[in-house]
Amino acid sequence: MAKYVSHQPGASRRTKHCARQLADQEDGINLAKARILAKVSEMRRIDPDFCRALIRERQERDMDKYDEVWDGVYVVPALPTNPHQDLVTGLSTILYIVIALESRGRVQAGANVSDRRSGWDHNFRGPDVVVVLNESRAIDCTTHWFGGPDFLIEARSPGDESYQKIPFYSKIQVGELLIIHRDTRQLQLYRHNGQELVLVDPIDFQGGKWLVSQVVPLAFRRKMSRTGPRTEVRRTDGKPGQWVV
Repeated sequence: MAKYVSHQPGASRRTKHCARQLADQEDGINLAKARILAKVSEMRRIDPDFCRALIRERQERDMDKYDEVWDGVYVVPALPTNPHQDLVTGLSTILYIVIALESRGRVQAGANVSDRRSGWDHNFRGPDVVVVLNESRAIDCTTHWFGGPDFLIEARSPGDESYQKIPFYSKIQVGELLIIHRDTRQLQLYRHNGQELVLVDPIDFQGGKWLVSQVVPLAFRRKMSRTGPRTEVRRTDGKPGQWVV
């Protein structure tokens, strides 16, 4: 005997309506995922195995060059851009000329700086430029500097954590810290007063307002050019030398 299936009026319409609802929900979820991906600025991982796997992958792929560890917390900064590297290279070169070539000390375009001699990899930072003078209290441990170098530069990119490093640099008694904003070239000079790093005001120098270092024989200021803001640097020890980076 043949079996008949009764047709329910509207069943097809309800099926199509449900399908549209599911499609709309999926589109909404995909849009939410896209917004999260576009707007998120920080990611926290609470699964230790996942964290170790991520770090291991970065190490194996040689992607950890600029990574830091902040008191046990693994920090992955954004990779530097070409303008960032141009700025750091220019400033490192100037410092190399006035410090290293004149046997005043050492200049490095990036180095590990820690508050401990052993176990340093539990708490270290990687400033963009490091200057260690001959009479410095910083100790060369081959893998890192233990204690505060005399002069540091952080080239700040939008959204990075240059300012969050200041308490650490204060703690290890960095002599001076120069923060230069990569895009605007705004400059801020901090000097250690025996307790902490404090902001230094510009002073009169060669007919203008400059941030004048007491650690290295250089003065810094922002300068506008046809191509945009630049960083002007001049010697302060009477020797010839001026640059625009």
